Amino acid sequence: MNTSSLSVEISNSVAWITLNRPEVLNALNADIVNGITENLKNFDADSAVKGVVIKGAGRTFSAGGDIQAMTTVTPDMVEDYVGHLNRVVLAMKRLAKPIVAQVHGFCVGAAFNLALACDLIVAADTAKFMMSFVQVGLISDGGGMYFLPRLVGVHKAKELLFLGDSISAVQAQDLGIVNRVVPEADLKGEVEHLMDRLVHGPGLAMGQMKLLADRALVSSLEDMLVAEQTTQPEMVASEDHKEGVRAFLEKRPPLFRGC
Repeated sequence: MNTSSLSVEISNSVAWITLNRPEVLNALNADIVNGITENLKNFDADSAVKGVVIKGAGRTFSAGGDIQAMTTVTPDMVEDYVGHLNRVVLAMKRLAKPIVAQVHGFCVGAAFNLALACDLIVAADTAKFMMSFVQVGLISDGGGMYFLPRLVGVHKAKELLFLGDSISAVQAQDLGIVNRVVPEADLKGEVEHLMDRLVHGPGLAMGQMKLLADRALVSSLEDMLVAEQTTQPEMVASEDHKEGVRAFLEKRPPLFRGC
């Protein structure tokens, strides 16, 4: 589903979602947020889509919230919009397929949190990340108050939130926010290579690992051990597991089908 602010292309089992408001540095609006949500719901039932990339058109990933629109916003409008943000974050975390953020330029505010909700982040070495909410007297929304402390620790999260300073892609990688940093000219190729590995992996197992890893953030050891014990028999019964064992014994690369 394409919208006026969002474009979607499916190629080689990967859905490429592009934030497409380059004239305003891909500032987020309800059209973008709801478009991502609806596409993710469609991808959930589409076996042809095995992975998702979210990226920005033009010279930046996204400048975050639309500051110009904030001049006329009301508290009721904000509550409604944050509800849209909540739904896209939940859709991202519920999709049992990998989602990768391809970040270049600025990744600011709610866009930073959109990237945090992805499973992996690949960034250009020139990218800048910023929790800019404090600069306009707001709290972080879009899941930022949940994701950031868990990734970098509470004290570092407070520093990033309170001061609103930008950090480089390398600093973000050192903090555990970004997975890979590459020269901007190599960014697209790096993401394509990563997605090729992901979509040819055992999709069923990776999907369950995604859901369980996120669940681990709010679960006890005992709960996770039970989850592993109940999930593993399903994996053993899968065609991907049988193919993986055959391939190992036959000394060849496995041909996983995601089932």
